[in-house]
Amino acid sequence: MLFFFSGTGNTRWVAEQIAQAIGEEQVFIPDAIRDNKYDYTIDDKETIGFCFPTHGWQPPRIVREFISKLKVESRYCWAVTTCGDNMGETMTILNKDLAKVGLRASALFSVIMPESYVCLPFMYTDTEEKEHQKIAKARQQLPHIIECIRNRRTGVEELEKGATPRLYSYVIGGYFNAKMVTDKKFTVDEDVCIKCGKCVKVCPVDNIQGTPPEWIHNGRCTSCLACYHYCPTHAINFGKVTRKRGQYYFNKRGDQKS
Repeated sequence: MLFFFSGTGNTRWVAEQIAQAIGEEQVFIPDAIRDNKYDYTIDDKETIGFCFPTHGWQPPRIVREFISKLKVESRYCWAVTTCGDNMGETMTILNKDLAKVGLRASALFSVIMPESYVCLPFMYTDTEEKEHQKIAKARQQLPHIIECIRNRRTGVEELEKGATPRLYSYVIGGYFNAKMVTDKKFTVDEDVCIKCGKCVKVCPVDNIQGTPPEWIHNGRCTSCLACYHYCPTHAINFGKVTRKRGQYYFNKRGDQKS
């Protein structure tokens, strides 16, 4: 069984490729939380997998909260995180969370995908060429990951941690996840908004309502930026910093095969 979270589609694509190849069920974590479903029975032939994007060099808060309530018998466990460049100590943090519920991921992978977080002064979407390069490399990497999972390999750590992973995850990431995961800075230019409602549909945590959109401030925002990236007219922004930034979601250009 594969538990996954995705905002702009990178991780959803990775999760779908793996789930289809190993023939196991996918569970979208926000749906499970919405249904208050944390107790799972896993067949002996199944694995337990987690796929999620790196948020601020840590697992997303929604993933960590889900795991804290998860009830499942220990089986072969693995995890994949997607990231724009590197993921720091994300998997170390994940395994500490998993240990609290009797699990341990013994095969760990990071998959570099196009950048989607653009809310800091030094962070931008990738060029179209770089997007293609990253996705092509990920496509080449996935068969190896799938083979490792099928063969239930253990002791595997194929991770892009970066130059100073502890600094990334525990200092910068600690501040990011404590202070910058918020919906309070989202705005909409009502004269640009075409009232299509797409932002409402793509928000994975049901935190947006109405047209023009209003953020509910329900404390569930993950700062995945799906609302920003999927907006067809760039009417949504996160403060001022994103006004001149690009938009990206998986298959935005309609040229990626499954």
